[in-house]
Amino acid sequence: MLSYNILMYPTHFVGLSVGPWLQKRSYLIGKFKIPRGRLYDGGGLIFVKSQKSAKWVYRFTFEGKKHDMGLGAYPDVSLANARKQRDFYRAIVAAGCDPIRERNQKSAALNALDNTFHALAYRAFEAKKAEFKDDGKAGRWLSPLETYIIPKLGQLHIEDINQLVLCDALRPLWHTKSETARKALNRTGIVLRYAAAEGLAVNLNAVPLVKELLGKTRHAPQKMPALDWRDVPEFYQSLSEDSPVQLALKLLILTASRSKPVRYLQEDHIVGDIWTIPGELMKGRKGSTQSFRIPLSNEALIVIQKARAFERDGYLFPGLKANVLSDASMARLMQRRGMTARPHGFRSSCETWLAECRGASYELQKAVLGHSIGDKVYRAYQRSDLLEQRRTIMDEWGRFVTSISNVVSITHLGTKQ
Repeated sequence: MLSYNILMYPTHFVGLSVGPWLQKRSYLIGKFKIPRGRLYDGGGLIFVKSQKSAKWVYRFTFEGKKHDMGLGAYPDVSLANARKQRDFYRAIVAAGCDPIRERNQKSAALNALDNTFHALAYRAFEAKKAEFKDDGKAGRWLSPLETYIIPKLGQLHIEDINQLVLCDALRPLWHTKSETARKALNRTGIVLRYAAAEGLAVNLNAVPLVKELLGKTRHAPQKMPALDWRDVPEFYQSLSEDSPVQLALKLLILTASRSKPVRYLQEDHIVGDIWTIPGELMKGRKGSTQSFRIPLSNEALIVIQKARAFERDGYLFPGLKANVLSDASMARLMQRRGMTARPHGFRSSCETWLAECRGASYELQKAVLGHSIGDKVYRAYQRSDLLEQRRTIMDEWGRFVTSISNVVSITHLGTKQ
């Protein structure tokens, strides 16, 4: 077998490295064809081409002897992947260890583990859950996998998971429960990447290929049902002040906040007329979400004062059995009244009112809801949370939802949903 070093042949291969050779899977670059032999990428990485196949080899010296270590066949292992492996194993050699022995020992340890999809899903979750809010419990991270993937594919070895078996599992819900299917597929991808990090030979292309095979979903995701902003005053004023659930709903409407920050509200979150929601109660990745300030209208302060009568264990809105109200408690109240709207929909009601009745800018609308806008560069320069503008507009919103005249006019116009 001939050995080619690109730099040795300036007449034919000027300016070329292994990368350009591999841009076409037929091994053609222009009119040149990669000959049988070896191409050296540097640092010990060698591209070995035979008549029918090609592979990557890492050559290193350990204890005075040269060794060749296979890194996988091309194109299954890309140039970028081969270079990452080379750099990883070079570091092992530099540390005075034999990379082949290290890999074999790791492989033996992995073989002793349960490497079914079911087992890897839970290992991946345990490794990742510190990144999730409430360790992934509130978001029910495992739920799509436990419901749709594990029952069908859980006992398969992780290396046998490919696009075909995933398509079989997801096809029944691909067009009917598209959001659930998306979550199940994305989390399957996380499991596969975790398995690859463990050193298992998984098919990382399976997830994108499923999307190619099943195509775009036909089922449009449904928006959270919301009460028309014109009907909010009547509903708000129908709520009593003798239960934590109804007071919590009142505060949720007045502040256009999510359910969780309201349910977990504590006395020390409030200073004057400012409610500061801790980052861990905000939507977003654990450890990367900042706290958020909400200006409290006079009506909101009144609601909070009345909620203090129900305070237990530091929480202003305690549940019957738990420290705080359950996530479904406010929704059940609305269901019992025959309403299709849900508590989260009041955020949409408020935003629509801001746009239609007050002509609020897009930036102000999103600031009220605590949404991030723009890219990282924009956010690096725009650091204001528009607190004073939000204070004025939320005072107006508070007056609107508590006004008796608004209820009368709405009922008269017959615009109830």
